[in-house]
Amino acid sequence: MTPFRQTITAQADDIDELGHVNNAVWVKWIQDVAVAHWMALAPPEDHAAYFWVITRHEIDYRSSVLEGETVTGETWVQDPPRGARFNRHMKFTGADGKIKLEAVSTWAIMERATGRLARVPKHLAELFLD
Repeated sequence: MTPFRQTITAQADDIDELGHVNNAVWVKWIQDVAVAHWMALAPPEDHAAYFWVITRHEIDYRSSVLEGETVTGETWVQDPPRGARFNRHMKFTGADGKIKLEAVSTWAIMERATGRLARVPKHLAELFLD
């Protein structure tokens, strides 16, 4: 599987009272990179039929990121889905080559028409596992 990558630069609004990226901002960045991955891989008809929700985050904060610093977020799915859910792995690396954050998030797919959980369709699972 090839990780999906997206670059993010920390802005003034991302910084907390300790002078580094706030934990809540990291969660937003995890979601932003995951959604960008979904939008890049899935065809428009699947965007219209489904959406994803996060059911769990496990986050390891490795190093601080300061205002103006850039990180590269990488995400990938390494295991097949379990019903409606799969685990998405995430890593953010700084320009210095050091890992700043690692995470595993559990995502569940929902049908837009019903608002209910759906089994991850085989064609979508294959897109993310390639």
